[in-house]
Amino acid sequence: MVRGKTQMKRIENATSRQVTFSKRRNGLLKKAFELSVLCDAEVALVVFSPRGRLYEFASATSLQKSIDRYKAYTKDTVNNKIVQPDIQQVKADALSLAKKLEALEDTKRKILGENLGGCSTEELHFLEGKIEKSLRVIRGKKTQLLEQQIANLKEKERTLLKDNEDLRGKRNLEAPLFLPAPNCVAPLQPRGEPAPEHQPVPRDDDVETELYIGLPGVRCSSQRSGQAK
Repeated sequence: MVRGKTQMKRIENATSRQVTFSKRRNGLLKKAFELSVLCDAEVALVVFSPRGRLYEFASATSLQKSIDRYKAYTKDTVNNKIVQPDIQQVKADALSLAKKLEALEDTKRKILGENLGGCSTEELHFLEGKIEKSLRVIRGKKTQLLEQQIANLKEKERTLLKDNEDLRGKRNLEAPLFLPAPNCVAPLQPRGEPAPEHQPVPRDDDVETELYIGLPGVRCSSQRSGQAK
């Protein structure tokens, strides 16, 4: 009797499904044992029945040891798979940045007027336009700063003028309205004594002067004769 080919689909009959599970489970456990013995391989097998019953096989000391080994292996493999593309990407990014940096350094030297021997007319024209554009920006910024400084100085000047006017007004308010002339001030007299009469100020022609010629104590004969007259 020729055995027919079994179709790979769920067996609808519950009894037939249970019988097939038992037979193939035992065959699977037998094959796992044979593989571990014949090939010196570490084999771990875990099977749950439709009702949730556990069937297991482990060629190692325990199934947990095989599971821990599996976790460690998958962890290292996943990390290596993640790290390896990251390293390649970092290398590619570093190479790209190095090329960009080299190009910037070359442009900088050319703007400074260095290494112009290999430049074409178009490159020189491009550099000239770039430098002129930079000069316009720099001059505009310089003009803006100067205008700002001038505005600050003018504002400071206005503030100082206002403070000066305030100080002048304050001084005028605090000053006395009338100050007597020094010649008009009369000396104070003690109480009870009469004030002295006003004496005229002698003029220059009323002041008598004596001219002495010769030794002290000896008057000139002209002076003596003048006095005698």
